[in-house]
Amino acid sequence: MKPPVPTLRGRTVLITGAASGIGKATAIAAARDGARLVLTDLRADDLDAVAADICRSGGTVVLHRAGDVSDYDWVVAFAREVDDQVGTMDVVMNVAGISAWGTVENLEHRHWRSMVDVNLMGPIHIIECFVPQMVRRGEGGHLVNVSSAAGLLALPWHAAYSASKFGIRGVSEVLRMDLRRHNIGVSVVCPGGVATPLVGTVDIVGVDRNDPRVRKQMDNFHKIAVSPEKAAAAIITGVEKNRFIVYTSFDTRFGYWWKRKFALPYEVVMRIANNRFSKVAARARA
Repeated sequence: MKPPVPTLRGRTVLITGAASGIGKATAIAAARDGARLVLTDLRADDLDAVAADICRSGGTVVLHRAGDVSDYDWVVAFAREVDDQVGTMDVVMNVAGISAWGTVENLEHRHWRSMVDVNLMGPIHIIECFVPQMVRRGEGGHLVNVSSAAGLLALPWHAAYSASKFGIRGVSEVLRMDLRRHNIGVSVVCPGGVATPLVGTVDIVGVDRNDPRVRKQMDNFHKIAVSPEKAAAAIITGVEKNRFIVYTSFDTRFGYWWKRKFALPYEVVMRIANNRFSKVAARARA
């Protein structure tokens, strides 16, 4: 199938999580490519600043509104406002997300709940409220859902996070087939390490983040992390080329290929990684 959205120029694009990180970088890049933007994020002041910066740089933000995508009632009201003031979207990008890591004996119900509410139900709320209009219009479009390397691989301590990220990858795979007949493309973005504010604030349950051994592991992460701008470029290329799985770095692409081709060695490496995490944690209990 040819790309439903071969260029963002003149297209109306909704981006969640637009106040920072990948969402902000994607909004800036899309504006530079000529998109008309509808932006949302939980943080009102930061969102206002991003929208103002884009407009000062010659980009177009037709509407921006602060809100919580995990709140279904808010998303319904937001969608009505967008429908009335802007119209139907050409591209919908679910970028907003949060993260928490931990072993099952340390994770609390609130951690599991928040991962699913924001990272899985948040995108589902947006899909429910914005994609049917694209179907009814009959002019095609594109849907982007941000998953993670943790939506492809069994990363240590990521059970709660992976519950949401594997979930949105599954939703995306089904919608890729369901929406194809409507000429609506679907991309699922699976970033590895990306140097965003989320990395500095991730809740590592049961571990003291300030412990030097933990800080060392976080520093190692930063060494391999790509910039939000590189991730944004991969997302926009994924839309324009109608790619299903969008990788932001080679390590995730290779890891997923290796998992599918060499199941036993993959399991051994995951066990080693888990043991390494456990040893660091044992010395750095919060």
